[in-house]
Amino acid sequence: MSVQVSKYQVSQKGYYGKFGGAYIPEMLYPNVEELRENYLQIINEPSFQAQFRSLLKDYVGRPTPLYFASRLSEKYGAKIYLKREDLCHTGAHKVNNTIGQILLARALGKKKIIAETGAGQHGVATATVCALMGMDCVVYMGEIDMARQKPNVERMKILGAQVIPATSGSKTLKDATNEAMRHWINNPADTHYIIGSVVGPHPYPDMVARFQSVISEEIKAQLLESEQKTDPDFIFACVGGGSNAAGAYYHYLDKENVKLIAVEASGLGNESGKSAATTALGKEGVLHGSRTLLMQTPDGQVIEPYSISAGLDYPGIGPFHANLFDSGRAQFVGITDEEAMNAGLTLSRLEGIIPAVESAHAFAALEKVDLGKDKIVVVNLSGRGDKDLETYIKWGKY
Repeated sequence: MSVQVSKYQVSQKGYYGKFGGAYIPEMLYPNVEELRENYLQIINEPSFQAQFRSLLKDYVGRPTPLYFASRLSEKYGAKIYLKREDLCHTGAHKVNNTIGQILLARALGKKKIIAETGAGQHGVATATVCALMGMDCVVYMGEIDMARQKPNVERMKILGAQVIPATSGSKTLKDATNEAMRHWINNPADTHYIIGSVVGPHPYPDMVARFQSVISEEIKAQLLESEQKTDPDFIFACVGGGSNAAGAYYHYLDKENVKLIAVEASGLGNESGKSAATTALGKEGVLHGSRTLLMQTPDGQVIEPYSISAGLDYPGIGPFHANLFDSGRAQFVGITDEEAMNAGLTLSRLEGIIPAVESAHAFAALEKVDLGKDKIVVVNLSGRGDKDLETYIKWGKY
């Protein structure tokens, strides 16, 4: 899982360019410092890697297929491959990270796990690995997200997790994260916080990206088999906090010939006041323990994001992605609710795959980028649409 040092990887001080760091309350300093001092040594140990790889293979179901989407390819005139993270156990890429972090927590002697979740996929993945390892699990979820992702709430409860609603602010992912951090401050000694994306204080963004890097590792091997080359021309991935995109990009960061397309949720439009397109609307600031780009008022108050997708309505992006945007390494594209839902229906009709609404945003961006004829395109299909059937039903335009 190691990769050469580059300007797109985290520095020894925990920064991606000017973004990152650990801006945390004093009470959290021992926890975060314990992680920082130990995470690389632990995850690079052969015994850790052996168990991590074994669980990814036999429990998660990796490697996930790289599927050539012939009808979608015909539509766009490019060779479009889908990285099928929707076929992971629990229905999304999130489990790659939770497997890694639960093994890390156990190595550190932690007995209890907390997590935050938006769309519920990270919550389900956390509850899953806690059941697997026999550890107590508390998941914080915004009250609004609990209502629109009810099946995932019930899945977490069936798996034995306690799901606590976040009832402050916008009652979505930002507020669930706030509550999880408060819990951690009050229970520092025996509890590990499994953050679900490449956000939060260092070392979380780097740690999560490393666990998710198995995605791009597999893409390289699979493209070599199908196309006799390891590098696609484009990689598309949706970005909220950005862990699925970080995983899909990881081994290509220094391959400037590979265009990285990061897709954000523009909601009802960037001028509507109902958007979550951070790079279009945000500026530098500190959110949940790291310096990054976030949507904020002139006096620094966080602006509430909006997206039809519960997994993309986060008011910032992780520092990993903020640096990709700032440096110009990745192209960021905004997609509205309508564009995403239509793209989800298109994939369903052309390929027989109903994507998560988050992933549908990535497919919608195929319309916005000049792909060029016969270029090799990989779209990270980060989750399946089971959890979003209610959203599709309410949308109703099928």
